[in-house]
Amino acid sequence: MKGFRPFGLQSCKMEAVILKFEEYESIRLVNYEMLPQEVAAKQMNISRPTFTRIYNKALKQIAKSFVEGKAIEIEGGNYKLDKDWYRCRKCYKLIQGIENHFKCENCTAYSENELIKLN
Repeated sequence: MKGFRPFGLQSCKMEAVILKFEEYESIRLVNYEMLPQEVAAKQMNISRPTFTRIYNKALKQIAKSFVEGKAIEIEGGNYKLDKDWYRCRKCYKLIQGIENHFKCENCTAYSENELIKLN
């Protein structure tokens, strides 16, 4: 995913707010994975105060997008991934590291050729 767009507005005239990858990751860890900020900061290899600043900026960008009807584009930032990420062409599942690919029950993909490298 590279971002989100609101319904009801022409996309060609739509302004966007930029959500840096580390801001996205802070939201994912706290609000999706339900980790405490201390644990999330350790996973991102940053201090707790730095994590809080990144997280609060992400919330502000998301709120700006919702209130002003702007798209969100996820890009840039300062990050390093331990493994390559892939998306299955059949079921669209995200896979971290090609060695973790296995056929899920709803997927008909059988080979690594059916994966799209994301990074």
